[in-house]
Amino acid sequence: MKFFIDTANLDQIREAQNLGVLDGVTTNPSLMAKEGITGRNNILKHYVDICNIVDGDVSAEVIATDFEGIIKEGEELAELHEQIVVKVPMIKEGVKAIKYFADNGIRTNCTLVFSAGQALLAAKAGATYVSPFIGRLDDISTDGLNLIAEIRLIYDNYGYDTQILAASVRHTMHVLECAKIGSDVMTGPLSSIEGLLKHPLTDIGLEKFLADYKKGN
Repeated sequence: MKFFIDTANLDQIREAQNLGVLDGVTTNPSLMAKEGITGRNNILKHYVDICNIVDGDVSAEVIATDFEGIIKEGEELAELHEQIVVKVPMIKEGVKAIKYFADNGIRTNCTLVFSAGQALLAAKAGATYVSPFIGRLDDISTDGLNLIAEIRLIYDNYGYDTQILAASVRHTMHVLECAKIGSDVMTGPLSSIEGLLKHPLTDIGLEKFLADYKKGN
């Protein structure tokens, strides 16, 4: 499973990259604003800065909701850097745009997916990634992980190449469960990745090894 980090914070991206397990980055206008990145030119520059840190794909989101606007923004984003994947919302005009991009060699990430039907449409249109938001489904007492399982079954049934990118991952257990189900990618905060490092028995064992070493020196 690929590990993406969901942030616009360059320090966190560098930290994840230095850990040696980072495969890409997802971000959005809200995350950009959180880091004080506003204005079209600044946002575009920030996407390039992120691409210069990581080795893998970087999802850059369009703001437009009409077909022509999505195409114009998407082509501009794709020209920024070869690692850019155009992030398109799961709306009617978005599906049309995903088909256009697929026919023209531009990779896409269909975002704001909350049902298996939406994921099926995205795959048929030729999306590179589909992003079901599991944490937001959990927030309304719906099983987000079950959605990942449904999409995995459908894609396997028909051999779709679209990769399942589990989004809105909130914690380490989300990461592990997505891995068990067969999600191709997960994207979440740095804490959800670093949480995989932690186990009390590791800490206890290391403490004992170090204590025993000191006794002999």
